[in-house]
Amino acid sequence: MEIKRLFDFPYYQLENYKLDNALVTKYDGKWVATTTQSYIDQANAISRGLLKLGVKPNDKIAVISSTNRTEWNIMDIGILQLGAQNVPVYPTISKEEYEYVLNHSESIYCFVSDKEVLDKLNAIKDNVPSLKGVYCFDSIAGCQSWEEVKEEDTHLQAEVEKLKDAVHEDDLATLIYTSGTTGKPKGVMLSHKNVASNALNSASRFPIVPGKSKALSFLPVCHIYERMLMYLYQYSGVSIYFAEGLDTISENLKEIQPEVMTAVPRLLEKVYDKIIAKGADLTGIKRKLFFWAVELGLEYEPYGQNGWWYEQKLGIARKLIFSKWQEALGGNLKVIASGSAALQPRLARVFNAAEIAVMEGYGLTETSPVISVNDMRDEGFKIGTVGKPIPETEVKIAEDGEILIKGPQVMLGYYKDAEKTEEVLINGYFHTGDIGEIDHQGFLKITDRKKEMFKTSGGKYVAPQLIENMMKQSRFIEHIMVVGEGEKMPAALIQPNFEFVTEWAKKKGIDIGTTNQDLVTNADVINRIQEDVNQYNEHFGKWEQIKRFELTPDEWSIDSGHLTPTMKLKRRIVKQMYIAQYNKIYDHK
Repeated sequence: MEIKRLFDFPYYQLENYKLDNALVTKYDGKWVATTTQSYIDQANAISRGLLKLGVKPNDKIAVISSTNRTEWNIMDIGILQLGAQNVPVYPTISKEEYEYVLNHSESIYCFVSDKEVLDKLNAIKDNVPSLKGVYCFDSIAGCQSWEEVKEEDTHLQAEVEKLKDAVHEDDLATLIYTSGTTGKPKGVMLSHKNVASNALNSASRFPIVPGKSKALSFLPVCHIYERMLMYLYQYSGVSIYFAEGLDTISENLKEIQPEVMTAVPRLLEKVYDKIIAKGADLTGIKRKLFFWAVELGLEYEPYGQNGWWYEQKLGIARKLIFSKWQEALGGNLKVIASGSAALQPRLARVFNAAEIAVMEGYGLTETSPVISVNDMRDEGFKIGTVGKPIPETEVKIAEDGEILIKGPQVMLGYYKDAEKTEEVLINGYFHTGDIGEIDHQGFLKITDRKKEMFKTSGGKYVAPQLIENMMKQSRFIEHIMVVGEGEKMPAALIQPNFEFVTEWAKKKGIDIGTTNQDLVTNADVINRIQEDVNQYNEHFGKWEQIKRFELTPDEWSIDSGHLTPTMKLKRRIVKQMYIAQYNKIYDHK
């Protein structure tokens, strides 16, 4: 069968793979599998139930889930089959943002995962006039269960089939509200074709055996990156296992032993830091061997470019050291697809040296999302790039360096915002707001965010992301934000890696006090971080170097408002939070 609409994916899977473990979620400590057939049967029961509730084509249904789970996918297909739209909402945003998204989308029903989300929703639901009802996946007193929506009587199925047949690939499928680093979130309108074509074209870069692989899913499915991959997994006959949460990933990897997973660079940074910390605890010859292997890994180039002697040494490092890294990640991983932010080249080198294939890609919500991605096969992998564009995708570099995109994955526009749509969709090209270049082999390289680049008062351009990525290689630095727009020099606000700094101080016999505030004002800590800043500054021109920095005592997080749900810096907000430190840097009174 030909896949045109998003709800075609499970039916394609039924025809080609008929999995016993299509979707697998852990409930009360046990993995519970849903077959492809049951997945479709339950989605149809939801479609019939929604019809009974009066849902019509183009109605909006919001789904808010704290973790990825089987119920989310069943709801997704059940909603889409009617020609209605699924509006996924980030669970971690504030209740005020819940209110904004539900009102802006005019959602008529909302399905939530658990009590925490329900409490947030209950606090604002009276301010959402369009909302007719709320249902929950977990069993919670005082809230109707999503099971109650399922209509087992099949007499309405003929109506479902009629509505399914009426859905066209160019019809709106979903509204994705972008986690804006500034201002109110924008509702990105994606059609069935936008997302389906992206899944099918991305599948050509997917080095796994169809029908015989497992995926671990944990990045938020309300983000189009993980969601598109869900459809790709279904198309490729991959069993999808849902991680219990971010804190259980390492246990879940060992339990499931998946061949594929997705990650954001922040997660890979944390995995790497943990591995290095374990290596640092070794002694004698074991310690020497460990760091010899790491140093070797940091020089890695694919396809034997480093020569015969390097490959011989790497073979030894893989046997003695890197094989243990693989075991820690389940032992079966064939590919980790990394996206959402820039990956430090050193991480791409060391993980690939360890035969853990981290493949960086690039895309935006507005492009459903994938534009380009690396692929180890056919010389399609180059460190420091985001790979080559996927099929049917045209990438053009504008005169000012901005990356422009044309292809079937480019959004329909921003919901209820023609003005913003016209700003980014010009002559058939989507203007990404990213700066980049395409090399002679056709690899795309992102050099910065157009909107994040700034000029110092001396008129010099500074690209903060490049500097931040370099500085984050320091084990003392957890988060860093480069500032200095309109100022005489670049500077930085830094959140130290509190855990690592505490361990370091203990080993050195340095008293750093008992609180984060004590730590960030400690002269030894500041001097040690200054050493790393000085070292990394050498990679940049004089005008780009970090001349001063201030340490912040808080842990930067999504919940505290420093980061978007996809772990990007909310630059304007972070600057405002630490305006006193900022003013101190620049001697502003």
